[in-house]
Amino acid sequence: MPSEFPMACTLTATEQPQRLAEMRAVGRSALLGASTDHRRAVLRFRSTARARERLAAIVAAEGRCCAFLDMTLDDEGDIVVLTIGAPPGGEPILAELVAAFGGGAGPT
Repeated sequence: MPSEFPMACTLTATEQPQRLAEMRAVGRSALLGASTDHRRAVLRFRSTARARERLAAIVAAEGRCCAFLDMTLDDEGDIVVLTIGAPPGGEPILAELVAAFGGGAGPT
């Protein structure tokens, strides 16, 4: 994970609730499950064209505002896997993102 990026989100007070709402909406419609382990989370979603498109947009947007996170999307058959990695100290942010998708916030 790139350590040269500051660990701070650059979203405005208006943008952050909108982004979290989009994550909740995707989670409600497509989340199958989530697991976390320290600074890594793996979220699994139903693979529909709309869910994949929305997840890709979220990953791209998060890459701009939270460059310290490592977010990847992978296709595994009929499942889209979103993996999120956080640097040391980024655990609270990781937990917030997982919770926003509806995947809970604690380690499993």
